[in-house]
Amino acid sequence: MVASMNIGSIVEYIDQQKIVSAVILSEKKGKLRLLSENNREVNFSEKRLSHISQLSLDTALSKTALVNHLKQVTERRKRLAESIDIRELWEILHDEPEGIDLDAMTLFCFDPPLAPDHEAAVTRAFFNDRLYFKANNFIFTPNTPEQVEAKKRQIKEGERREGLISKGADWLTLMQNEKIPKIPLPVDPGVIEILRSYYLQGSDSQFSAVAKQMVKKSGLSAPEQLFKFFVKAGIWDIDENIDLLTMQIPTTFSDTVLDAAKKLGQTHGNAFKDPQRQDLTDIPLITIDGQSTQDYDDAISLENTENGYRLGIHIIDVAAYIKSGDPIDMAARYRASSIYMPDDKLPMIPSSLSEDLCSLKEGETRPGISTLVKMNRFFEVIDYSIVPSIIKVHKQMSYTEANLLNGKNDPITSLYKIATLLREKRLKSGAIQITLPEVNVWLEDNKEIRYTKIDRENPSRMLVSEMMILANSLMAEFLANNNTPAVFRSQASPRQRLFKGIETALMPNFLQRKQLSRAMIGIKPELHAGLGVKAYATATSPIRRYHDLLTQRQIKSILGIGKPYSKTELEEILQTIAVPMANTGRVQGGRKRYWLIKYLENMRGSSFETLVLDCHRDYYNILIKEFMLEARLPLSGLKLKVGDILQVTIQHADARRGQLSLFAV
Repeated sequence: MVASMNIGSIVEYIDQQKIVSAVILSEKKGKLRLLSENNREVNFSEKRLSHISQLSLDTALSKTALVNHLKQVTERRKRLAESIDIRELWEILHDEPEGIDLDAMTLFCFDPPLAPDHEAAVTRAFFNDRLYFKANNFIFTPNTPEQVEAKKRQIKEGERREGLISKGADWLTLMQNEKIPKIPLPVDPGVIEILRSYYLQGSDSQFSAVAKQMVKKSGLSAPEQLFKFFVKAGIWDIDENIDLLTMQIPTTFSDTVLDAAKKLGQTHGNAFKDPQRQDLTDIPLITIDGQSTQDYDDAISLENTENGYRLGIHIIDVAAYIKSGDPIDMAARYRASSIYMPDDKLPMIPSSLSEDLCSLKEGETRPGISTLVKMNRFFEVIDYSIVPSIIKVHKQMSYTEANLLNGKNDPITSLYKIATLLREKRLKSGAIQITLPEVNVWLEDNKEIRYTKIDRENPSRMLVSEMMILANSLMAEFLANNNTPAVFRSQASPRQRLFKGIETALMPNFLQRKQLSRAMIGIKPELHAGLGVKAYATATSPIRRYHDLLTQRQIKSILGIGKPYSKTELEEILQTIAVPMANTGRVQGGRKRYWLIKYLENMRGSSFETLVLDCHRDYYNILIKEFMLEARLPLSGLKLKVGDILQVTIQHADARRGQLSLFAV
């Protein structure tokens, strides 16, 4: 310190980045009671003082007089501080290796005679301008030219930041008004990006600190209101898919990928030139899919033979068009899967391929990979072969059409019999068949929400499911027999088996599902207890799943077409696509739930039958059976147990917040 400290001494301290003058009223063991120039009495530690002056005041004076004296001292010191040219001092002193003490710096700044106000003016000046010197314990050290330039950039960035905060706060203030101009005021895109990132990622956003300042400065009560403002400004739709934005899932393809897809369409004839392909175009193939399906990747055939039948499961050979590592392939790898939602579909590959060139369209010749299964007249599997093929679908039908033909038409009737026998065999091998119905939700062109409950055990769906399980398990066996790594799926035996065969009641299926072991993905064949097969690999949906495209390439390599992936390459790819695969499931499930709750927003007061799935300390987890939708029901004095049926009424539904409030009737 530059002076001794006594009662009445004029001192200075820093408060909210400002230097404040004060007089010492009392002192006890380093604890001070001060009267500031703002007429405030404050308790302060002497260690926190920024300056102690030799000047003193008579504390017997009135508070008003003391405050007036302090204000006069402050004004003198401010004027003196403003007369100091710190930049000029730095130009003279920046080569000095040693720091300069307060006495020496005061001499550099002022001509003698020097008064306490000069010394205090120096500390003020260097406090207000910290660009050129570092001040520590009244020692002033010049910054290097490099440090000065870095600080200038930092100051400039700070000014830009403050400007953004002001712009953001102004925009938020405007959006809080009930009425906004018909033509919205222009807003800095950077402001929108900052607030958008903050809404999506919260404190994890790199812009969270700036965004919080914008929100605070605008007086916004809840950051959740940002969504409403984005809708109000036309930036987002009222039903904006936030999951897609949060998970950064791509919704479009780059020009490079689209151009590559276009070129494929012009040169697709090359896919048929491989002499190893068997021409199976005379075999009558059928596809069985949903009514709205536009991408067909699998077809079925059944031929009579001298001693029985030849069953064919034919998969579009997507790998014949899309080569590993090309732009389309890398875009597909980044997506990992197509995403199907009630209001949108995001294909894994461009729709010009998924719905045309790489789709088994009726009457169109396509390259395929065919699993041909030799059966006796009792539909027992005798042998099989997997061949690269040229195929053509003769008939496309929906699940409904196939159901109508069951029992009246061959091959549908025979295919259903085969599927039934295949399922019985799997069940005897320990397979667990979960038979929960599925609710399909979609939007009409006028945005009307529609839904239907699907029985996945109806004949045509069961038929297709069993055919795909057979093909995938045979392809897995083929890969295993040829010691080829692939994307294998496995599942250990359930922790507990609650029923055998087919159980149609809801509760046993939910309870059994909870007992299933976690399904695993690896590059080695292992038991899949849930399906009742020794090995399993999905290869029947190469349009929609990257896993299947990988498996398809491995199978073709065994058949002499293309180069296989090594174990290391497959493991690296699987690691890359693990997150987008998981995100796909979350987005599809979340979006379906969103639209179901949206549907219930207009059903307030309506009652539905529910099933109690779990009992918790504060709530019951229940299933609204009509929509296969799980929700929470408060205890509210209810005494329920798992499996109970009760009626509940919709009290409140908010799709945006994912809220569904119910009460028991």
